[in-house]
Amino acid sequence: MEKFILDQSEFIELNSLLKLMGLCASGGEAKRVIAEGQVRVDGAVELRKRCKIRRGQVVEFEGHSITVE
Repeated sequence: MEKFILDQSEFIELNSLLKLMGLCASGGEAKRVIAEGQVRVDGAVELRKRCKIRRGQVVEFEGHSITVE
């Protein structure tokens, strides 16, 4: 399980998280995989590209699991 630490903001957008964690090469690729239903947030498929991910949530994509702290 990987961790992403939120600094001073209270959330990060889902597409930005995938890009920053290196799971997608670009923001466009991140938006595409989200739209295709390949990403789960807290166990449920998430289709909103700019979904706000907050502390305590878990994002899953292609065998990676990211906990936001």
